[in-house]
Amino acid sequence: MSTAFENNQKYHQNLLKTLAEKQQELALGGGLKKIEKQHKKGKLTADERIDFLLDPNSETLEIGQLAGYEMYPEHGGCPRGGVVVKLGYIKGQLCVVVANDATVKAGAWFPLTAKKNLRAQEIAMENRLPIIYLVDSAGAYLPMQDEVFPDKDHFGRIFRNNAKMSSLGIPQIAAIMGSCVAGGAYLPIMSDEAIIVKGTGNIFLAGSYLVKAAIGEVVDNETLGGADTHCDISGVTDYKAEDDRHALLLIQNIISKLGSSPKAGFNYSIPLPPKLDPKEILGLLPEIRNKPYDVLPIIERLVDDSKFEQYKENYGKTLLTGYARIEGWAVGIVANQRTVTKNAQGEMQVGGVIYSESADKAARFIANCNQKKIPLVFLQDVTGFMVGSKSEHGGIIKDGAKMVSCMSTSVVPKFTVVIGNSYGAGNYAMCGRAFDPRFMIAWPCAQLAVMGGSQSAKVLLQIEKASLKAKGKELSKEQETALFEEIKTRYDNQTSAYYSAARLWTDAIISPLETRKWIKIGIEAANHAPITERYNVGVMQV
Repeated sequence: MSTAFENNQKYHQNLLKTLAEKQQELALGGGLKKIEKQHKKGKLTADERIDFLLDPNSETLEIGQLAGYEMYPEHGGCPRGGVVVKLGYIKGQLCVVVANDATVKAGAWFPLTAKKNLRAQEIAMENRLPIIYLVDSAGAYLPMQDEVFPDKDHFGRIFRNNAKMSSLGIPQIAAIMGSCVAGGAYLPIMSDEAIIVKGTGNIFLAGSYLVKAAIGEVVDNETLGGADTHCDISGVTDYKAEDDRHALLLIQNIISKLGSSPKAGFNYSIPLPPKLDPKEILGLLPEIRNKPYDVLPIIERLVDDSKFEQYKENYGKTLLTGYARIEGWAVGIVANQRTVTKNAQGEMQVGGVIYSESADKAARFIANCNQKKIPLVFLQDVTGFMVGSKSEHGGIIKDGAKMVSCMSTSVVPKFTVVIGNSYGAGNYAMCGRAFDPRFMIAWPCAQLAVMGGSQSAKVLLQIEKASLKAKGKELSKEQETALFEEIKTRYDNQTSAYYSAARLWTDAIISPLETRKWIKIGIEAANHAPITERYNVGVMQV
């Protein structure tokens, strides 16, 4: 084992340790005192509810665990965006579960809460998965109502999606386990079936204080909108539960009776573990982000039996394309190659950069995967497309546009894993968030930005110097160095994996060792949604 391998391994192990510590902290939601308060009311926490609901010892994926991370400090923060979203199995059926975290501002909706709920609904819709809402929320967070209420992708979009999913035949089940107020009252009632917990669950358009202020009526919340009212008098809810656990058992009973649906039919065979040890990825991926390395050994530690069948192996070498299996599922992999290679003309090509022939190869491969109905996996470590007069004269824009067009119009499910850099147009071409990957996940070392911190700092510094020079001023060497470091520090913070995950630009930061599980469950989810569109690259013909 080389010194470089050991140094890389230690670096990534430290990143994983930091990630685990942050995850442990986030699991406390609003803190131990708020959890204790929840228990005193006879209520489970959001995590406890989900754990009880899902099948014991089954695999789960948490979406947006880092949503809101280090955001809203002036409002006391919003860990996990105030809502927990997981994919998991209920009576063997893969489902999306959304649970308000009442320990965070009483479950009030921050802007990221709305965004995360919409992301959960998007996953349910594109994969045709049942979705479960465990409702316990005080409604919109009023100090930020202008960022939650009126726009297209704000709170109201959730109710629109409720109606859309019903029309698509996607089961929606809601359990009212706490407050459900004002506009938020529509979410559970626009679901197909609604359960309400006696004594703790209530649902109404206006609570007792507002009712008194509006019409002068004096009434308590339980009479106004409790379980007895809505199950016995109004008929708004369908089932009455004695406590949280009873409500969750009722959900399990409903899910256990769902009929089967048509499948997409992606190719599957008996899974095989990689022959090469996946733990070695931590030593193979360099600590220094701009250092060349071979991505092939990493792919071989992610795929079944470590078998990867390359497509156009000796053409367009800054991208690797090929077929493999991950946990039994057939996949097409498009990966940025970070080694320095030679093209067909014997010219040196920098790793991590997409050249014309690489883009051409990727476009053709993506088209082939669509023809064969094979899901696509993108492994991003890209600095962008090649620039300069030679590349422009060679038509890099045309070839890049062809790759982006083929990827954008792809009808097979796409999954994106950011294993290193994700810069500029390279992020787009390699299926960034804007291009609808079913999941977009990042390893802890990932960086997402228009360009790297050093490059950006140099560009911004040159602009600042030019601006000052136009005013007859100049920076000293010390001032120039200080300004460069200030810009670079600010920019580096914005490129971190945590900054992206906090804003839901990625679904999760994961250990490289969890990558196979995410792809496996992702394709299983996608297999619930038959492909009805015809693949056509349009004017950008391959």
